[in-house]
Amino acid sequence: MRLRAALNDALRRRDRIAASALRSALSAIGNAEAVSPPPGMPGSGSPHIAGAVSGLNAGEVQRRTLSTTEVDQIIQAQISERLLAARDYERSGHADRAQRLRSEAGILTSVASDEAGHS
Repeated sequence: MRLRAALNDALRRRDRIAASALRSALSAIGNAEAVSPPPGMPGSGSPHIAGAVSGLNAGEVQRRTLSTTEVDQIIQAQISERLLAARDYERSGHADRAQRLRSEAGILTSVASDEAGHS
């Protein structure tokens, strides 16, 4: 995935803004891949923690596999959120914060267009 490669590159260059944007996007994708455990998962439970399960593989649930379209939508949402927040910061007199968010949106836009071009 180009996001991971771009993150590694940003870390090598010590580009904190790019690394922050890319980590955030990767986290959003990771969150979308997570699934809730099915109700009534087998296990003996725990007398100490409500709803806990125990036993072999009790905590193992396969993650979702996202389509390219779903990943693109998540990245586009990340870009949109940054641009909206930048506008709000600009209106409240925080041009420096607005510029950082616009930079992050630009980085994500660049990586997203690279991703689309190599799919």
